[in-house]
Amino acid sequence: MIHVRTKFQRPDAKVVEAFKKHASATVHEASGRKGYIDYRIKPIATGLRICGPAFTCECAPGDNMMLHKALERAQPGDVIVATTAGAEDYGYFGDLMATSALARKVAGLAIQGCIRDSAEIIEAGFPIFSTGKCIRGTGKGTLGLINYPIFFGGCQIEPGDIIIGDDDGMVAVKLADAAEILKKTEERVSKEDGKAKTLASGVSSVEFNKFGPMFEKAGLVEEE
Repeated sequence: MIHVRTKFQRPDAKVVEAFKKHASATVHEASGRKGYIDYRIKPIATGLRICGPAFTCECAPGDNMMLHKALERAQPGDVIVATTAGAEDYGYFGDLMATSALARKVAGLAIQGCIRDSAEIIEAGFPIFSTGKCIRGTGKGTLGLINYPIFFGGCQIEPGDIIIGDDDGMVAVKLADAAEILKKTEERVSKEDGKAKTLASGVSSVEFNKFGPMFEKAGLVEEE
């Protein structure tokens, strides 16, 4: 069995760069509300962003050996997306691994599990989205899989899918749909810019969106 796959299709670099300009919520809406990743997987500090092709990693419970291999094999710009077989309460990733990731220009880590040395990692500036922080150490003796499809935060992730994360949450964009969803995202941003200008003039959102009939149908009673 091959444990580590290294050959998979990555998205066009220009498409990834374009997605970096957009919020996760905007991309999620533009994609037809697909690709939502569990809100419990959060940035370890405010203001962090990740965006790049998924480099998937399945760790054995309480073992981070495959994360070390992922750091070795990931290409610059990749986002390592890791699962932990449901054993989230271990510190799978620490400051020395973050030092290595920064030196190798990995774009970030998204892990359905915990990390430790968070203060040092935040100071170093390596972006991580995790389910929490835990001081519990891991073993290094059980193999997992790299660059196989994974179920991450309630979402099926394939190697090469685009992972986008910010303060509001995370979304995954399927590789095959990336160009189309980028176009829809840009169109949505343009429409929202126009809407913002109208609302800034004092027009209510009820009036702008023509919600009057909706309230009437729902039976709203309003005091005169």
